[in-house]
Amino acid sequence: QVQLVESGGGLVPAGGSLRLSCKASLPTFSAYTVGWFRQAPGSEREFVAAMKRYNSNPYYANAVEGRFNMSRDNAKATAYLQMNSLSADDTAVYFCAADQQVITTSLGVPSQYDYWGQGTQVTVSS
Repeated sequence: QVQLVESGGGLVPAGGSLRLSCKASLPTFSAYTVGWFRQAPGSEREFVAAMKRYNSNPYYANAVEGRFNMSRDNAKATAYLQMNSLSADDTAVYFCAADQQVITTSLGVPSQYDYWGQGTQVTVSS
């Protein structure tokens, strides 16, 4: 059974940084596209960043471009999200997701991902 476990969330002051991790129980992690999404209270789940399988180029939402950096270590079956210059608008539960069949134009669509973690809370104090 596939499991994704996020960690690294917490409370951080505005302007600070956090690094989230997503550990996957996937024997062929490199064969999966991995995405990061977030959901604030009362809002829909929104795309943050993604890296396609077999590809090292991240894709970012406009809201985080230049501040967030996604990476992955296939040998450790782990994806990371380095978040810098955080603001109160970044407060949300952050989820990682994985799937083998996500096309580039659908990277930001939550329904395209079969596997999800439980989420980790990120709170930015202003």
